[in-house]
Amino acid sequence: MRPRIIQSDGQIGFYWTTPSGTPTSLQKLVEHDDEADRLIATHLEALDDALIIAAERFGEILGGGRAPADAAERDDLLDLHRALDRLCFEYAAATDVTGIKPDLRAGKIVGTAALFSIRARQPLGLLGPAPLDDQLDEPSLGVVGGFGEMQQVDPARPWLGGRWVVRTEAGQRFPLTLSMMMFDSSGVNKDAARREHLEALNSVIEAARSPEADPLAVTCAIDWLLYDWLMAHRDGPDSAEIVFPKGHEQDAAVVVAAAATSVASRATFDPGLVGLGSLRG
Repeated sequence: MRPRIIQSDGQIGFYWTTPSGTPTSLQKLVEHDDEADRLIATHLEALDDALIIAAERFGEILGGGRAPADAAERDDLLDLHRALDRLCFEYAAATDVTGIKPDLRAGKIVGTAALFSIRARQPLGLLGPAPLDDQLDEPSLGVVGGFGEMQQVDPARPWLGGRWVVRTEAGQRFPLTLSMMMFDSSGVNKDAARREHLEALNSVIEAARSPEADPLAVTCAIDWLLYDWLMAHRDGPDSAEIVFPKGHEQDAAVVVAAAATSVASRATFDPGLVGLGSLRG
């Protein structure tokens, strides 16, 4: 007998069991399985199916069309983000154990799952402030002239992350997003902007391992940079499908690592995720 995926009607997400029926995790299964690559591929396909179900059930809320109608819907959103977080983390942890590098398809599926998680947490008030949120100027109506730059909160504490800002000749700093850089700004080197954004994301991922890093601060930094990247790489303005430009296939591994780092950080204070971070090798 082989390990099995369990997903009942109405259940959000799925979980693995051993051949004897004991609930377990993907990363535990692949440690001693001769066909670990098949288990990981199966997990990814099941996660993709779970996203389709989630989009059908929660699409209006995740898309910002309406708020949760009642406490039951809020509870369902909580279950949704925790289920997707766990499944993304299990995938990342399993690739760590086996040495399998996340491919383009993995980046697209995990990226969409991470986007769903963030959008599910948003109406629940479970997202922290974006980097520099209280330090930027408020733009007035109209076109803002200036130069876009990625600015770190504190280079001495890289786990605090950074964000894109518009710096004007007068010295003001206005909020900017990668989407605005890519689609609403002139004279932008898009490939360079992508590289700089991923370098900032990688910097937080690496710094998150520091014993001095505050998990809540790491979560805020990772979630903002990841969300900003994902929103700029959707298949369209009404789509949650993540696309990777030609030549940027290697970016998939960064997206997977960022999603897992966010989960590991939140597992230190979210009761529904506690214990996940310790499972990653």
